[in-house]
Amino acid sequence: MTTAHDLRQLLSRPELVVAPGAYDGMTAKMVEAAGFACVYMTGAGASAARGFPDYGLLSMNEMAEAAGVLARSVGVPVIADADTGYGNELNVTRTVREYEMRGVAGLHIEDQVAPKRCGHLDGKEVIPRDQFVAKIRAALAARRDPAFLVIARTDARAMLGLDEAVERAREALAAGADMVFVEAAQSMEELAAIPRRVEGPCLLNIVRGGKTPDLDLATAQQMGYRLAILPSLLIGAAASACEQALSALRSTGQPPSSAHAPGVAERFRRLGAAEWDALRTRFQAAE
Repeated sequence: MTTAHDLRQLLSRPELVVAPGAYDGMTAKMVEAAGFACVYMTGAGASAARGFPDYGLLSMNEMAEAAGVLARSVGVPVIADADTGYGNELNVTRTVREYEMRGVAGLHIEDQVAPKRCGHLDGKEVIPRDQFVAKIRAALAARRDPAFLVIARTDARAMLGLDEAVERAREALAAGADMVFVEAAQSMEELAAIPRRVEGPCLLNIVRGGKTPDLDLATAQQMGYRLAILPSLLIGAAASACEQALSALRSTGQPPSSAHAPGVAERFRRLGAAEWDALRTRFQAAE
């Protein structure tokens, strides 16, 4: 059974599926080790890991490769950001096939004009509704495994209002999208209205410091959301921890103590060292 089928099974249960955002193999493993049943590959995190802001600067190849690193690192399903699909319906077709080939369980494609911007920044633009729906149709036709999840994301709320965003989501569902993602709702009232008005499976994006109000996961489930992604959770925590460690080193000149820190072997154990250690001697001839 593929991880796409595993994802479908998760989404068939009544509980909200929670997918913290990861941006490399280590953070993906941390999400899995923490007990989460799904990992989200954050495009903002993938961009940051390469030294760029989330301005649509990574190519399809770079994003697909990043998604593949996460998928190979964990045994749970990975849902990945696929930005705008990197072009028209032809590019969307290739994007879906490249992501699927790398073991990703699903992706989302949005209606922003390329190059896109983070969904929680000002200055976004969106393509016409019919072009967006055409991209979703292309994505659905491109998948080889019918279980592969295609999520339609619309950023229209910021420029065209909630009514247009909801209508785009509804048309994407009518075209066959498995789930919709109305980005950057601006109030608790809008958050609650989206699943009710869309009348289909909805994804909620929880971004620290973003345009959407803070809310807890229990409230998200009560509102009717089926999947919650937290793209900024780990990249934000990592940035803060790194800044503090570097500041402390620069101000004190004292490297951190090893007394209460995991040892080198323990750090490698968390990355699967035991499996690789077993391979060192497994294929050697018996004495």
